[in-house]
Amino acid sequence: MGIAVEHGYHFVRPGGDVMKTLRVTALLIFLLPTFQAWAQAPESLIPRKVLFGNPERSSPEISPDGRTLGYLAPEQGVLNVWVRTLGKTDDRVITHDRKRGIRNFSWQYDSKNVLYTQDQDGDENWRVYQTNVASTQTKDLTPFAKVRADIVALEPSHPDSILIQLNKRDAKLFDVYRVNLNTGQLALDTENPGDVLSWQADHDLQVRAAQVTTPDGGTLIRVRNNAKSSWRELMKWGPEETLGVIVDFSPDNHALWVITSLEANAARLLAVDLATGKRTVVAQDPQFDVSFLVTQPRTHKLEAVVFLRERRDFQILDPALKADYEALKKLRDADISNISRDLADDRWVVTFEGDDAPIYYYLYERGAKKASVLFSSRPDLEKYTLAKVRPIEYTARDGMLIYGYLTSPAGVDARNLPLVVLPHGGPWGRDAWGYDPYAQWLANRGYAVLQPNFRASTGYGKKYLNAGDRQWAGAMHTDLLDGEEWAVKQGVADRTKICIMGGSYGGYATLAALAFSPDAFSCGVDIVGPSNLNTLLKTIPPYWSTFVAIFHRRMGEDEEFLKSQSPLFKAEQIKAPLLIGQGANDPRVNKAESDQIVAAMRKNHKPVQYYVFPDEGHGFARPQNRMAFNAASEEFLAKYLGGRFEPPSEAERKLLESIKQ
Repeated sequence: MGIAVEHGYHFVRPGGDVMKTLRVTALLIFLLPTFQAWAQAPESLIPRKVLFGNPERSSPEISPDGRTLGYLAPEQGVLNVWVRTLGKTDDRVITHDRKRGIRNFSWQYDSKNVLYTQDQDGDENWRVYQTNVASTQTKDLTPFAKVRADIVALEPSHPDSILIQLNKRDAKLFDVYRVNLNTGQLALDTENPGDVLSWQADHDLQVRAAQVTTPDGGTLIRVRNNAKSSWRELMKWGPEETLGVIVDFSPDNHALWVITSLEANAARLLAVDLATGKRTVVAQDPQFDVSFLVTQPRTHKLEAVVFLRERRDFQILDPALKADYEALKKLRDADISNISRDLADDRWVVTFEGDDAPIYYYLYERGAKKASVLFSSRPDLEKYTLAKVRPIEYTARDGMLIYGYLTSPAGVDARNLPLVVLPHGGPWGRDAWGYDPYAQWLANRGYAVLQPNFRASTGYGKKYLNAGDRQWAGAMHTDLLDGEEWAVKQGVADRTKICIMGGSYGGYATLAALAFSPDAFSCGVDIVGPSNLNTLLKTIPPYWSTFVAIFHRRMGEDEEFLKSQSPLFKAEQIKAPLLIGQGANDPRVNKAESDQIVAAMRKNHKPVQYYVFPDEGHGFARPQNRMAFNAASEEFLAKYLGGRFEPPSEAERKLLESIKQ
């Protein structure tokens, strides 16, 4: 869940994670009589632990030498990195996090070490750690307090080095440092001149491109010939374009691959010649943005691009891959969401995401075109019937076509059901088809779930994105109301039993819905959502200063206007009961955002439940916290919508009692 676009850094996984993209940054007391639908098809409650506890195993990555599989799995209830020799069952844990759990890792190109990032209690001041597979010894490569570290690049041609960016010199700016992976020695490589949002290294591990947000919210791309050369402008586009990004260098380092909607509606992939500035269109679609690139892990050859349509759609650019993708498509009714490849490109680890099954991981032997299941993320889910996810579209009140997804309870006629409207975070992101634990959880409890990709959502071109500018409490809000009305007119939803629920921007949308349209919803669940857009912008992390112009462009800059868009100042209009969850250490949406709206509601004697998790940030990373808040949410929804719920465990109830405010 992200309230803003994150920096456009892509964490290239040396094991061959070749899906590269812009990270957009970046998703409940009394049991009332159940509605008639449940008499049609009773279904077991899926335990919260199965949906929201740690996965049994997830995020597998193959080592560059193709011999070892790394993956995440719990040790003593906390996610850590495990490894196994491919073809054997010698699984062993190599990291020993004891609190928040490790959520991402990457192989070094030596196949002997892994890298991962971790923060403290959700403060997002990430540190980069290195763990040796054989000795399991872990080294902190960035041991700096109150400093954020992000991996910029690794390259197979330089297996002993890594580029990391740190805001060590200036909290607002990221400089690039070169780290010797053998000794841990860290040296300044490229200093930020004061306006660079993100950096791009070439395939010789030299920083040669920089992306800047201009004062009006546009984008400027700078490049240089080598590390000793002066920077020069390569290309520029205005604030009306999509949130474009530098993706990579071409294999010969002579061109830059850039995703931008410049001179088009939807974001295209361009190859921009560094010497002449000539732009060549590599891939495009009139409506949908290019979202991902697939490249060969050693040669960096561009092999495919991915468009997020109703489902993920691969456009194969290298004919040599067509047979592989045809073979993979036959394995499951699911979308490929990640491919990890060894450097020889003989073995692939492929991630499949379907809508009504857990995530599956396959080992694919490319020579034989043979695939075998490694494991699924949550095998216990296979005991239950999950719901299908249906792409939908509806017409907003101004005539704009809005896209989204509808999930309804498995085995139940989707007629006259209670409905949960579940807007995504961002807001400059989108929901996609596939397995969503929140949608499955809510559907299992008896609710239809509507996930609208309201205007301002990404992936649908710049007209769709720009239609949301300065519309947080305007058309973006009415898009949700129009989606609600569509569900009622379709006969899916009972107009008297509709709740809105979301995190980050989705939390804001919840507050705005209850404040600006007080009769539209029966209740609301807000997770880390801002209530006052002025105070939100004044308390964002300092390192977001390099793209704050994007906020001003798309949210508004005038304080009176932002006040008019802020639910806090219409809190007296809220009628529906509200449940709020907040992380005490949230660096994006400060705790004061929730404190303010809670105080206003209590001053007006309006019903609000408020839980503050002392060891969380922007969202709930620890499973026990996530499950506890969802236990509260289930009871809350059951009280006001009439669905089913799993009572809180004793541990969940004690935790909730201890953090209730």
